[in-house]
Amino acid sequence: MSMSTFHPTHLKRTTIPSARRAFSLIEVIVAVTIVAIMAAIFVPRLTRFIGGAKDKRAKTEAVQLAQQVRLYMTEAGMSRCPEDFDLEVLTEGDDPYLENKSALLDPWGNAYILIVPGQVNFDFDVMSYGADGQPGGELDNKDIVNGAK
Repeated sequence: MSMSTFHPTHLKRTTIPSARRAFSLIEVIVAVTIVAIMAAIFVPRLTRFIGGAKDKRAKTEAVQLAQQVRLYMTEAGMSRCPEDFDLEVLTEGDDPYLENKSALLDPWGNAYILIVPGQVNFDFDVMSYGADGQPGGELDNKDIVNGAK
């Protein structure tokens, strides 16, 4: 019995050919074009969806602020809202009607406005001027009033 020694040099080396392949310029251009077309289709829809969500949130918040103003007026014994009423009153005191002043900002970061007497409602309106923060406008810039359809 002879003992043979094993040497790694006796192994037969099999080389795997390099399978590296780069993208051609045409493939890159086609891929970028497809992504650009998809972005052109979906981005406007996404921004409309987000704008619609902010619009609905502003309507809901305006209604809630109006309810808090009415509750404040009832507890303070007021029959009408004074023309100089400031919404910040709702955030003051030991037991405030609103927890913080950020509740007085619409989804676009603009302050809600109180209009006395109201243009839509008899006594007062809580209004957001929309994304542009200016009276009037269309789409995302339209005014939002509590109680308006």
